[in-house]
Amino acid sequence: MSQIRDYDAEFKDNADRKYAYDFDFDVMHGYMVKAFRSFYRPGSCLELGSFKGDFTKRLTEDFSDITCVEASPEAIAIAKETLPEAISFYQALFEEVVLPKRYDNIVLTHVLEHLDDPVGVLKRVNDEWLAPGGRLFVACPNANAPSRQIAVAMGLITHNSAVTPAEAEHGHRITYSLDTLGRDATQAGLNVIHRSGIFFKALANFQWDRLLTTDIISPEYLDGCYALGQRYPDLCSSIYLVCEEGTDG
Repeated sequence: MSQIRDYDAEFKDNADRKYAYDFDFDVMHGYMVKAFRSFYRPGSCLELGSFKGDFTKRLTEDFSDITCVEASPEAIAIAKETLPEAISFYQALFEEVVLPKRYDNIVLTHVLEHLDDPVGVLKRVNDEWLAPGGRLFVACPNANAPSRQIAVAMGLITHNSAVTPAEAEHGHRITYSLDTLGRDATQAGLNVIHRSGIFFKALANFQWDRLLTTDIISPEYLDGCYALGQRYPDLCSSIYLVCEEGTDG
């Protein structure tokens, strides 16, 4: 796209939508790690799109060698206030960044949908950044989440994969489903070895944020939503792929 993007402005809350909800930090991040952990490879980790470092902090539980690439200098400054000094940061676009090595684990959580050229960036992952035997973990909001399907039925959005004006203001370019996410990974040359969903979700994020302040939702209920999501990945809040370097990479 020719439009110049302001990455500091994109992560600011707007009138119709928060950039990130308590549900993301307090619920989804933990279950993402739970879903990814059994697929982790020993060694280094590259996080593409570290935002303010909330998910990065969870990565420190499993990795001591972490590199982060983030477009927003303001977000990096906030992240550095709480993260270990040993973490390496690159303030750059994924399309332009030059990295010093290949990585055993590469993580993109709720980042791919923001990119102007997602296939091009995934191709860089496959061709330049994945170490031999390394794995890519990519998670995105799910177009077919029941909360979005309910919004369609209510007339709030036109179709499951619509990008709303509030989402576009936050830099969203696409709303993925499992088939389109797999399509882009395959077009980039990656080998998809696992695909699934994270957390069955019938309520919108703002509704979850309100519930989480009450005693209505128990940890056991949250675990049940996660378990149900493994059975019905297409009805999850987020979908994810685990990929390895393609044979043509």
